[in-house]
Amino acid sequence: MLVGLHVSIAGSIDRAVDNAVTTGCTAFQIFTRNPRGWAAKPLASKDVTSFKEKLAASKIDRLSTVAHMPYLPNLSSPEEDPFARSVGSLIDEIKRCSKLGIPYIVAHLGSHKGEGDAKGIEMLVKAFTKAAAETSDDVMILLENTAGQKNSVGSDLDQLASILFQLKPAKRFGICFDTCHAFAAGYDMRTEKEAKSTLEKLDKAIGYEHLKILHLNDSKGELGCNLDRHEHIGLGHIGEKGLGYVIKTINRKKIPIILETPIDERRDDVGNLNKAKELA
Repeated sequence: MLVGLHVSIAGSIDRAVDNAVTTGCTAFQIFTRNPRGWAAKPLASKDVTSFKEKLAASKIDRLSTVAHMPYLPNLSSPEEDPFARSVGSLIDEIKRCSKLGIPYIVAHLGSHKGEGDAKGIEMLVKAFTKAAAETSDDVMILLENTAGQKNSVGSDLDQLASILFQLKPAKRFGICFDTCHAFAAGYDMRTEKEAKSTLEKLDKAIGYEHLKILHLNDSKGELGCNLDRHEHIGLGHIGEKGLGYVIKTINRKKIPIILETPIDERRDDVGNLNKAKELA
């Protein structure tokens, strides 16, 4: 089973591998730098070498590692300067992933700032096309479905598919599907039947061959709430039955599963990882 956590890089980026191994991950996700700012220190060559050596010595396949874009970039922005800065950040992240040997970068689709879906999608296509043209083809950009927040695009699976299939070259792009976001956007997964129906919609619109990473999260919000608030596996409004079906289905297809669950007095990362394995 390819399953793991978003792990910390505190101290140095190679410690992410230590953290993944210690917690029993067979896949993992990182930020390559501080996700809350624009500035990023260049990756030290010794840290890059150590990251690769530790990963090679572990039982974690390199193809089950993924990085996530920082929080500030807005690739749908209609405003010239924020858009240019956001595209620059995406290009930099792809280059950092390439140095580390990480094959995937997950990108949030951003906000059109009230200019409408068509404008947001136009800017997204422009951003992703430029990023692909200016980076090497050893890193795939994954578009993540959104929770349907105001001014966001990509919460509807057909719309997400329409964005994906506009992008060229096609081999540079794929999908990261987040269960919490989908549920918040109105895709029910509370029972096996409903989870099956949602995954069938995903397959019909996008195709499993384009799904490269699953973000496995329960939802603090109710169905269709449009709130991006993650909950412990099985303790939110989706629950164990539906998430169990999702895990089994995605596991059969050998797609890496990444948890982005909270840590509090009820459960920690290892507790959620164990719960996901139990449901599998």
